[in-house]
Amino acid sequence: MLVCGLALGGALLAGCAPSGSENDAKDEPAATQAAGKVQPAVPGRAASVAQGSGFDFYVLSLSWSPSYCEAEGADANRQQCGTARPYAFVVHGLWPQFERGYPQDCATDQRNVPDRTLRGLFDIMPSAGLIRHEWKTHGSCSGLSQGDYFDVLRAAREKVVIPAQFRRLDSYRTLAPDEAEAAFLKDNPGLPGNGIAVTCDRRLLREVRICMTRQLAFRSCPEIDRRDCKRRTVVMPPVRGG
Repeated sequence: MLVCGLALGGALLAGCAPSGSENDAKDEPAATQAAGKVQPAVPGRAASVAQGSGFDFYVLSLSWSPSYCEAEGADANRQQCGTARPYAFVVHGLWPQFERGYPQDCATDQRNVPDRTLRGLFDIMPSAGLIRHEWKTHGSCSGLSQGDYFDVLRAAREKVVIPAQFRRLDSYRTLAPDEAEAAFLKDNPGLPGNGIAVTCDRRLLREVRICMTRQLAFRSCPEIDRRDCKRRTVVMPPVRGG
């Protein structure tokens, strides 16, 4: 089974991945830092990141971890979903994107992701299997070395301010998708209304996807914005443990 970006006029949006991609590291050592406790952004960092090539822009996908854990149940990645893992929004991926469609699974001589690199990302991306998958499927198409790609991924995450009400939830919350989108727009000046999409399944808020230039400036992306959640309300499960 695939968990994919939706089709758009024959083209696909980035983010098509095997549904088990977050499950590939169930038995790996747990992360020592909780996602969401992102290191403070370094002033001017976004302006100095390595420049990718061979694509038009990035989509930064932020997954509401409790939704993933609840939806997958017993099949969820233990590294991410153990009861002592207080993850809120985590990075699903940073996806190189064409204006229509996206590249994936590009040739690379860096097939493996070293353990040191994995450990350095667990605070924002708490699954070794997911990190490996995202490099192979999307990072390999960025025109960057593996090290530079993950540096850009972190810089992209640091660019985005998570609204305070979504940094931790202690109980289930029902809200309109537009309410979540409005909160991100309010706390991220310069992010256009058609540069963000909130996605959902039949019940749960799943992801917030934000479009950025190759220099990590916010930008519009109407084709992704059109594919946001159409439900009137969605549920955000509470953060686990902590």
